[in-house]
Amino acid sequence: MSNIPADLKYAKTHEWVRLEGDIATIGITDFAQSELGDVVYVDLPNVGRVLAAEDPFGSVESVKTVSDVYAPIAGEVVEANELLGAQSELLNTDPYGKGFLIKLRVADPAELDGLLDADGYTAVAA
Repeated sequence: MSNIPADLKYAKTHEWVRLEGDIATIGITDFAQSELGDVVYVDLPNVGRVLAAEDPFGSVESVKTVSDVYAPIAGEVVEANELLGAQSELLNTDPYGKGFLIKLRVADPAELDGLLDADGYTAVAA
C-alpha cells in the first residue's frame, strides 16, 4: 500500500496539502507517483499566479504518460519547486518532502475542510 501520511489533506485528484500558517505546500501523493512511473519532466506555474480550487496548474510527465496537476485549494503561488527542473525524480523518491510541487498563500483556509483526510484518501487510492 502507498504511503499516506495522516497529517496531510488530500484531493481526489491525488494531490496532497500541508498547511503551515497561511502557506500550503502541495504535491502529488505517493500513490500518484507510483501509478505514473519514472517522472522525467515537471511543468510548474510562475510565482505570483493566482489559482482557484481545482484549477490545473502544471503537469507531470513520466515514461508512461503526462498528467495535469490541480490546485486542491485557492491561493497565490509563492514558490515553485525549482529542484524539480534538474531532479524530477524527487517526485518518485520523496513525494512528501523535497518532491513537493508548489507553495501557495492560502486564500481561504476553510477550503481544507472540503478535502479528504488520510482514511478518506486511502479509500480513493485503493
